[in-house]
Amino acid sequence: MSEKVIWVINQTAGKPDSGWGERHYYLAKYWIKKGYEVNIISGSYNHLFKNQPNISKKTFTVEKLEDGITFCWVKTPKYDGGGYRKFWSNLVFMVKLFFLSTKKLSKPSHIIVSSMPIFPIVNGHFFKKRFNAKKLIIEIRDLWPLTPMHLKGYSKNHPLIRIVALFEKFAYKKSDTIVSLLPNANMYIDKISGDPSKFQWIPNGIDETLLRNEDLPISIIHKLPKNKFIIGYTGTIGMANAMEYFIDASILLKDDNHIHFVLIGDGYLKNQYIEQTKNNSNITFIDKIEKNQIQNMLVLFDVCYVGRYDNKLYEYGVSYNKYYDYMLSGKPILESSNLIKSPTELASCGIIVKPENGEAIVKGIYELQSMTEEQLKSIGTKGFVFVKKYHNFEYLSNLYINLF
Repeated sequence: MSEKVIWVINQTAGKPDSGWGERHYYLAKYWIKKGYEVNIISGSYNHLFKNQPNISKKTFTVEKLEDGITFCWVKTPKYDGGGYRKFWSNLVFMVKLFFLSTKKLSKPSHIIVSSMPIFPIVNGHFFKKRFNAKKLIIEIRDLWPLTPMHLKGYSKNHPLIRIVALFEKFAYKKSDTIVSLLPNANMYIDKISGDPSKFQWIPNGIDETLLRNEDLPISIIHKLPKNKFIIGYTGTIGMANAMEYFIDASILLKDDNHIHFVLIGDGYLKNQYIEQTKNNSNITFIDKIEKNQIQNMLVLFDVCYVGRYDNKLYEYGVSYNKYYDYMLSGKPILESSNLIKSPTELASCGIIVKPENGEAIVKGIYELQSMTEEQLKSIGTKGFVFVKKYHNFEYLSNLYINLF
């Protein structure tokens, strides 16, 4: 067995053309440069993918990419955005994974199980024993079952919460290393693992090759007003981002002809917000754009916005990719949240105002609007320098290699 074969087990992992979930693809590019063979094991269907993978009728479809990365797609049932059908897909992925043969992939020396879903930690533990792998790493992108408990009000006694909690405990106990994308997650994880030395923070990152490399359609550019102070948001228009307070701020400022709000993206709350602001002339909704067009959109903003609820869940930190898109653009950030070691706070690249408060957002907007172009550029540059240094995938991949 080679000493440098990585298996990444992540049911939601994608490629650049998938349009979502590329974290491990970009890390793998640098692991390969260091002499590792990388196999990413993912599910055949992801509701967030723009393009689903081409799979055969067999359980496992192996796809070798030109850059040396191998994807193994496990055939899983389709589902809607959430609910029990998604849970069923997670279980099917876990069960089928036990039958993955080394005729398909080289024996692993290092295994990374990325959650959610967390169920494949059982597969990871099994594969480590079966193949005598050197290390099993659990990567926690979101804290479950805390997330549905805090954001959706699930009881800790709900059957699904209890099931996930059992897998969570198993993961923290059996893994050699616990990686989290959340900077303060150790406050929660260490109590379960019982071993603080296991914890390592490795945040999300960004691929700099996406910097302004695809033009926006003229039709989209024409939707943005001229000679306005633009507060822009890109991402999902849903519950997790507390967008109703951004909408409240736009309503409070509907008579200010100098400020304009722009929302780029889709989500189940989008139509509700469009209806709520139909009489406003200071807000523009634009459908989701290509990821490699994001930087050309952000350059048209004066300030980038991100928000969250005043919720205990966020005490453990956040890992939104939009932070790094914003910072790479060199634009200042207006953040509506508590102080939780967010990238805005760590890089001093914006203003953080009280969460769940439209008036606080308005106050933050006016504070930024009062600044000179040089002051705004100086703030944005701090974010650009920070993200280039600490969130590029080469730097992050080396943090993993240190663990290997």
